Amino acid sequence: MHSWVQRLLTTATTAALLLLAACCAASALDAFHVPSVQAQAHVTKINRFHKQLNGNDKVTLTFNLSANLESLFTWSTKQVFVFLTAEYENSKNSLNQVSLWDHIIPDKDKANLQVEVKSKYPLIDQGSSLRGKKVQLVLHWHVMPKAGVMIRDRMALSEFNLPDSYTS
Repeated sequence: MHSWVQRLLTTATTAALLLLAACCAASALDAFHVPSVQAQAHVTKINRFHKQLNGNDKVTLTFNLSANLESLFTWSTKQVFVFLTAEYENSKNSLNQVSLWDHIIPDKDKANLQVEVKSKYPLIDQGSSLRGKKVQLVLHWHVMPKAGVMIRDRMALSEFNLPDSYTS
């Protein structure tokens, strides 16, 4: 006969293994989920484009973003972190990424975004190579599940050109 402590440990171990199997199955099922994100972003105004005292270019923008991210949510999604970046090339780097805006979406009911907003973070280049530069807006998202692997993806939205001269 086994003691009650051995039976308790056996029961706890079995429960933990069943919970682990359920989490693994949930992660495997989410791997087959293919979301269909729809989004658009356009720069509506370049608020200020100037050279800082340290020689770096700095741009503040106003942009319009509309995105339907409801398809990212499944039964195991805890929240979605979404952010908009500006990507461009210069002579030093083949890819420069600067975050302009971010947002946390806690549930599916708030996953349909329609915002016109001033950039939360300015576009700053280390140097003075932004004049006349072509910049691409890219929407990134990180799906954070309750259990399983975090899923990351991105979508290129639109391009715009910065002015050839500084504005105030």
